[in-house]
Amino acid sequence: MKRDTTMDSAFAPLSHHGRFPYSAITQRRDFHWPEGKRLAVYIGFNVEHFAFGEGLGAKLGAAFNEPDVLNYSWREYGNRVGAWRCLELFDQLEMPTGLIANTALYDHCPDLLRAFQCRGDEIIAHGHSNAYHQGTLNEEQEAALLLHCRQRIEKESGQLPTGWLSPWIGESHLTPDLLKETGYRYTLNWSHDDQPVPMRTRNGGHLWAVPYPQEVNDIPMIIARKLDGSPFAQMIIDQFDEMLRQSDQQPLVMGIALHPYLVGQPYRLRHLRRALEHIQRHREAIWMTTPGRICDHMDTIMPPDQERDQERE
Repeated sequence: MKRDTTMDSAFAPLSHHGRFPYSAITQRRDFHWPEGKRLAVYIGFNVEHFAFGEGLGAKLGAAFNEPDVLNYSWREYGNRVGAWRCLELFDQLEMPTGLIANTALYDHCPDLLRAFQCRGDEIIAHGHSNAYHQGTLNEEQEAALLLHCRQRIEKESGQLPTGWLSPWIGESHLTPDLLKETGYRYTLNWSHDDQPVPMRTRNGGHLWAVPYPQEVNDIPMIIARKLDGSPFAQMIIDQFDEMLRQSDQQPLVMGIALHPYLVGQPYRLRHLRRALEHIQRHREAIWMTTPGRICDHMDTIMPPDQERDQERE
């Protein structure tokens, strides 16, 4: 009987990014974070600037024609008020942050970025503005964006950024390659794991994918899923307690993604305070850190020449 081959392509293996293989978290080599800790916790604090009357922007309320004064001014509250209130909270709890920053803020409100810089916080590149989507750029334009952000942050802060989060987490097929080639060491774009994962790049070597949350993240929780400050704070607490328990089996990374125009609202800040104070009470049991330090530690325990070994395990 002649075999019908018309459907063969429909059941072929699906397209794959080719950046890393599948790996079950229960089947990997064990390691520890500094001082024998098992759970690394970081705050990814997103400070962003948006064009007035054009471009993209988080729609917090009803949106009609441009200029969208309602949503623009709502987001700007984060830079004028919310971020400063959050900064006070982080200082009170002595918690470091990974500051995920648009470079347009150096033109708009440089004092805000300097305040975090003075704390010794890591500055993570986050595009020039969240009014634009990185995934629409061609290779030359995207490479120019990555280089601009790296150079501008170094010029303004003296700190050469090693990490990247795309505006709107938008990527092209070449983004990991271009990040590596521009000098970045890790990306926060991928949310597929609870441990850092090495991603292959086209010219060899790897780019670390440090876990960045899409669940413990105020935008999808508060805007998309219509939760608010109290349940979001409880989500942080529940995530922390369960991951601390799971970390007995494997070392894990817990990120907390925040935006000051949301959690910087006074009544939400009150609930965020409750969640972070809960984490603070367990400070001796965890490594409170930044994504860049996580990347540094991974380089010490798994240099590039061990990458293939990790993939096989």
